[in-house]
Amino acid sequence: MPIRAHFGFQLAFGKQEAMRTVKSALAQKGGTLIHVRSSDMVVEALHRMRDNRVRSVLVIDDDVLVGIVTQGDCAIRVLLPGLDAKQPPVNQVMTRDPVTVKPTDPLEGCMTMMASRGFRHLPVLDAGKVMGVISIGDIVKDVIQELELNVGELTRYIMNDSPGG
Repeated sequence: MPIRAHFGFQLAFGKQEAMRTVKSALAQKGGTLIHVRSSDMVVEALHRMRDNRVRSVLVIDDDVLVGIVTQGDCAIRVLLPGLDAKQPPVNQVMTRDPVTVKPTDPLEGCMTMMASRGFRHLPVLDAGKVMGVISIGDIVKDVIQELELNVGELTRYIMNDSPGG
């Protein structure tokens, strides 16, 4: 029985299995795409974040991703300067043209990019169409799932397939 290690590598034979992808992580989340328009007020973005228990929303105009806005953006660019969140439009606080990933990208690469560049959210595009967002929390959940599978496989190997087991 092959034993998988973290991120899809087998311990027993050194062969690589199919790596976990952005698409598999998105499938775990459900299909709701939470977004605002760039002309919406910041307060609307904050309401969407609160109502959906997320920390960022995509900014989409005419089916095109134009940015992303996070709770941090709102706090640093609106609340700290003492502005009213009902006044500025999202386009004044959002990150324009955010770095994106594709559904076929490996989660390991997303995790590396997030860690090295300080991102917590990556919009997912497929041929220019917005598919969703991958968060660092989604990747952590996937890593935990993979580790749980590995523990189960190792336990079965030790209990059933090992010499003297």
